Amino acid sequence: MKRRSFLATAAATATAGAALAPAVVRAQKQTTLKFIPQIDLAFLDPHFTTAYITRNHSYMVFDTLYGVDGSYKPQPQMVQGHTVENDGKLWKLTLRDGMTWHDGEKVLARDCTASIKRWAKRDSLGDALMQATDELSSPDDKTIQFRLKKPFPLLPDALGKSPSPMPAMMPERLANIDAFTQIKEIIGSGPYKYKMDERVQGSKNVYERFAQYKPREDGTPDWTAGPKRPWFDRIEWTTMPDASVASAALQNGEQDWWESITHDLMPLLKRNSRIKVAIQDPTGGVMMMRANCLTPPFNNPRIRQIVNAAINQTDYMQAIVGDEPSMFYTPLGYFTPKTPMASSAGLEIFGGKKDFARIKAELTAAGYKGEKVVLMVAVDYPILKALGDVGADMLTKMGMNVDYIVTDWGSMLQRRGKKDPVEQGGWNLFVTGWAGTDHLNPAGHIALRGNGDAASAWPGWCVSPELERLRTAWFEAPDLAAQQKICADMQAQALIDVPYMPLGQYQQPTAYRSDITGVLNGFATFWNVRRG
Repeated sequence: MKRRSFLATAAATATAGAALAPAVVRAQKQTTLKFIPQIDLAFLDPHFTTAYITRNHSYMVFDTLYGVDGSYKPQPQMVQGHTVENDGKLWKLTLRDGMTWHDGEKVLARDCTASIKRWAKRDSLGDALMQATDELSSPDDKTIQFRLKKPFPLLPDALGKSPSPMPAMMPERLANIDAFTQIKEIIGSGPYKYKMDERVQGSKNVYERFAQYKPREDGTPDWTAGPKRPWFDRIEWTTMPDASVASAALQNGEQDWWESITHDLMPLLKRNSRIKVAIQDPTGGVMMMRANCLTPPFNNPRIRQIVNAAINQTDYMQAIVGDEPSMFYTPLGYFTPKTPMASSAGLEIFGGKKDFARIKAELTAAGYKGEKVVLMVAVDYPILKALGDVGADMLTKMGMNVDYIVTDWGSMLQRRGKKDPVEQGGWNLFVTGWAGTDHLNPAGHIALRGNGDAASAWPGWCVSPELERLRTAWFEAPDLAAQQKICADMQAQALIDVPYMPLGQYQQPTAYRSDITGVLNGFATFWNVRRG
């Protein structure tokens, strides 16, 4: 949205509001939450993309069988509980009572089995679960049954994972739609209903409280676990790509919550007593540059290794947060820093001054012949714009023929699925990021896969039989020490195969009006949030 257009709209809204009685305006403010999301909501299907904005939207509308608490442990959500029999190879999950879909139909077990099957076709951890499953069935309306080939202790973790794509439950008729085709109706059983009739793509999305939603009666609200109580009748998302406009709207009370504030504006917002600035997710954002391993020159592993070793992660992080060392962490490996699976082995390559003349000679020796390198950068996402600028400068200094493609987030998501040569609309590199919760271990770490062009593979399509072997071994590891050893081996292998280039970890602040309470840790969720 252009700044001039936004200001005109805001002025019109203010004029309309002035015509309302003060009591009506106050009532609307009490029942409506106005939110500025990190980026435009391009895709509405919860299983269709790994984009976080879609995950955040989906958790409002759809529910999951399990939630995850602040210690990353799964807790029952849609299920009342489960039993495990036959030496861990038979799981029976029982749905809790009183759940209905937004269209008024009762939530049944067969809806959930169909949803699990659809989600698993798009998710790395879901695929691992189904690979371990002999039969997934619904013997009655309340029971979801897994007959496993072998024990899979992470079953609740999989069905409650918060990383995208999230394991959303939906009516069977929607879940039966091909997983690679977007659903047209957005119907879940979550605390809010999506108002498709009010959607303005690129600008506005609206949610309405689902009056028939029945929260869990037990537990404590924590991340995605516990009771989900929707206090606001209406939640409006307004996309504002201009950070200064978003900041002004938050400060003057036109908006209640800005999801991802820019770091340069953090000191200004902190000085405002009517605004609270917080770090919701302590695992931060882990950033990367992803190469297309199918297309020259990055189908050559040696060239991927040279680019990886040319990275100074501190340069990338300072482009996002400035010089404040408490807001970023380097060196970043292939698992979230300061968590059990993280290792520092081999990471010394990411620091220090780089000799670009030597690096250029290494590229030539490796077979780089001046091919065009298409770098896609979603410039409507300020963090990715900063990373893209540093990356383009680095690649140019290395002697690469960089074609910097300015795009928006939604268009980038569409283009990155293309496997065509660059001359036919393909690509070579893009920059992106994940929450640290996505990279805690190999289970849901889709960017660390070596499964090539399999249906469940993430764009980039790295082939590494050894990474796949180690991932399988991690699931079967007998204890934490064995898991940690495997993850150290995976990091060593990743530095050889280079499925992606790590760029560092940073902390992302959020900001909301001080009269907003109940904001939970983790990503932006809207249950339990209220005014006053």
